[in-house]
Amino acid sequence: MLLNTTAQDIKSDTAEYSKFQAFVKLTKYRLAGLVVFSAVITYLTVAENIDYRQILALSIGGFMITAAANGFNQIIEKDLDKLMDRTRNRPMPTNKLSNPEALIFCSIFGIGGTIWLWIFTNPLSGILGFVSIVLYALVYTPLKRYTPFSVFVGAFPGALPTLIGAVAATEGFGSVTFFALLLFIIQFFWQFPHFWSLAWFNFDDYLKAGFLMLPSSEGKDKSSKFQILLYSLFLIPISILPYVFNYVGWLTALIVLVCGLTLALQAYNFFRISTVENAKKLFIISIIYLPVVQLALMTKA
Repeated sequence: MLLNTTAQDIKSDTAEYSKFQAFVKLTKYRLAGLVVFSAVITYLTVAENIDYRQILALSIGGFMITAAANGFNQIIEKDLDKLMDRTRNRPMPTNKLSNPEALIFCSIFGIGGTIWLWIFTNPLSGILGFVSIVLYALVYTPLKRYTPFSVFVGAFPGALPTLIGAVAATEGFGSVTFFALLLFIIQFFWQFPHFWSLAWFNFDDYLKAGFLMLPSSEGKDKSSKFQILLYSLFLIPISILPYVFNYVGWLTALIVLVCGLTLALQAYNFFRISTVENAKKLFIISIIYLPVVQLALMTKA
């Protein structure tokens, strides 16, 4: 789930917190909230008949699944997190939580979230939730030290909340509309400028842990800058596809287009002048971009 960063990542947390707060921090609750938002918005966008009990179930199950994935990631990267300024005060590297405590907590949340989605939405939602944990914790997480391709792999669990929301609103994959798949594709491609801008201004920190997070194996070079710009530009035609296929009206298309142009313009500014400040601006714009676009698509205006 590359939807794993918020504005709090620009600066480090403090290590002064209680055991209860440590468990809360382990969940990355701000991220979990964004994931739940993405799943629920997709549900509301594609559902023909809205069931608020299912929305509640989707919110609870989605939060638990995301919390588990985040926690497993921190358990695996405990020693590496100690090396980076932005992560050294997390619960695991500071020993606020022991490995058994965190493992039991994440297992309960992961299994519980899967079962919750399975029972209260439908089995396929639960399966997709479990798959997202496996992809994020056991595939994306270890790949980060070996290849920049890890970001591409991580973009799949990062976009799965849209499919989980769509599946929860229907009877399974057979009922998922092309519109829902477009929502998945938009969130999938959005993650690249979002995460790579973060990786740019945290490059030195990531280097301490040996993480290869920028698209070029050389790190902060012209190729990385170009790919950030390229994927930002990709988002413009991709995000307009719901209008092209008559799923939304012209007002939604206009809002989405303005958002896409704003993101692309900042990506171009970053390409020209690749300062940390411009990378942070792009990162913040990307944070704003996704919920605004998702809300606009939900209205179908």
